[in-house]
Amino acid sequence: MAAQASSSGWRPEQGGTDLFERVNWDRLIGLGIEHITAVLIAIALAAVVGVSLGVLTYRSKAGAEMVTAVCATILTIPSFALFGLMLPIFGLGETGPILALIAYALLPIVRNTITGLQGVDPAIVEAAKGMGMPSRARLLRIELPLAWPVILTGLRVATLLITSIYAIAAYMGAGGLGNDIFRALSNVGAVWALDVAVTATVAIVVVAIILDSFYLLLGKLTTPRGIRN
Repeated sequence: MAAQASSSGWRPEQGGTDLFERVNWDRLIGLGIEHITAVLIAIALAAVVGVSLGVLTYRSKAGAEMVTAVCATILTIPSFALFGLMLPIFGLGETGPILALIAYALLPIVRNTITGLQGVDPAIVEAAKGMGMPSRARLLRIELPLAWPVILTGLRVATLLITSIYAIAAYMGAGGLGNDIFRALSNVGAVWALDVAVTATVAIVVVAIILDSFYLLLGKLTTPRGIRN
């Protein structure tokens, strides 16, 4: 990627005497944009899969427990191990890491979708059913809107989770801020290594704050006032 390529022509030790002069800010911003883009792609795909699984299983206790257990098991796999398993299949690049991020994001989304839908007042659903509203319409117009705040919380948790995990994807040749962290770790002892590692780590925190703020705004814009209160 462009941000990665720029590292070949720049050496941190060529900078000035303080942190702000030693950091290549153009490179850092580029890596940050790559990081956010990958996380948003992964969370969008994970939302489709996770919400669908939740919708398909929330009425069945056994089905809900089974899909939740599978997603929880995936989350226990160390990220280095999962990325390593993806490497022989997909090679270096973004495909393997994106699929791994989707897998890690599923548990909060699936669990919150099931919890949110199961928490809808049965009296409201029965009233809609008594009015002749078909099952699909009840789901789309009543159950999902009422469960939306809980589902959104799951999406928010999943996004923050994979924002940090994606830093390890640099191990597979992916983009993002993990590149600077791994580059600094491979040059431990260099005068610039600590500055680069700390700056990239702080940048990941900033990315997480930006994405979390987006979810707070999204929640205010998409949740009816009556439900929020």
